[in-house]
Amino acid sequence: MTTTEAPATPTDVRHPAATTRTRRTLGRVLVTLARSIAIFVPVFLVATFVTFALRSLSGLSPARIQLGEEATPEAVARVEAQWGLNRPFLVQYVDWLGGVLHGQLGTSWTNGADISTLIGLGLGVSLSVATFALIIGVVAGFALGTIAALRRTTWVDRAITGFVTVISVMPAFVVGIVLVAVFAVGRHVFPSAGYIPAAQGFGPWLAHITLPAVALSFDVVADVARQLRTSLIAAYRENYVTGAVVRGLSPRRIFFGHVLRNGLGPALATLGLKFPTLVGASVVTEWIFGLQGFGRFANDSAQAGDVPAVQGVLVVSIVLVVAFNLIVNLVLARVTPASQRGV
Repeated sequence: MTTTEAPATPTDVRHPAATTRTRRTLGRVLVTLARSIAIFVPVFLVATFVTFALRSLSGLSPARIQLGEEATPEAVARVEAQWGLNRPFLVQYVDWLGGVLHGQLGTSWTNGADISTLIGLGLGVSLSVATFALIIGVVAGFALGTIAALRRTTWVDRAITGFVTVISVMPAFVVGIVLVAVFAVGRHVFPSAGYIPAAQGFGPWLAHITLPAVALSFDVVADVARQLRTSLIAAYRENYVTGAVVRGLSPRRIFFGHVLRNGLGPALATLGLKFPTLVGASVVTEWIFGLQGFGRFANDSAQAGDVPAVQGVLVVSIVLVVAFNLIVNLVLARVTPASQRGV
């Protein structure tokens, strides 16, 4: 009895192709991850070495902070020996780096507190504000940039371009003061200062971080909108868009399937440095809104001459920059067609 094979169904035909695409995508992500790690390791070692050398370059000592400028050389030597500063420089660096790799950033010269704990408290505040500011900036920036590109050369495009130009030159502390005057003091919509952890209530937490996040988001909105508008307009001029129009594809399919994916790259790359900048450059904003954040802790530590605390701040900043850029690179490797072609 003869048997006949069933004809291959479309699902059977498409399955190997889908599997191949999945493997290629996973391969691109792994390659991007390996490259980022290969770059991160030497950068981290050099950056931490330079960071640790700050104490020698600054000439500061815990003995001067604790005993005052009138301390005798014997007393200074005794305190420095207690802190292990009488050992060779490289020995101190290796011990400090080992602690950093285990999440231990040392002890504060000013109050003897654990620096990892102090940074963790301030970083939670700053990460909350910076994350919300980034979300606002991305959503508003992508909306404005997309509308400007779709309505290019019209009054809508000119209005958005003018608005983006204005907010790009407005300092965050000026925006913060205006927001406090209008929405906190005038309208009583949001609190004017302070911070409540999310564990104590999502509503109060969101209310306390909204105004500082909006104040910090203006620069992100401007950069994302300008980059996205420029890249989308350039993508519309490419030959593959002309070919898609000739093939009769709908404007919606052309935009989402071709133009947007090819135009996302520069806008996403812009975000690579925005998030760490938002975390570290919010000192004045934190002062305005009464937040004990990461930027304010860094400023206070530098003014007090607390070198271990400043070193801890720099290490955390390095990790934030590298980690966020790694995330952006992974998203680019997955989303943009150029990276999928290996360009």
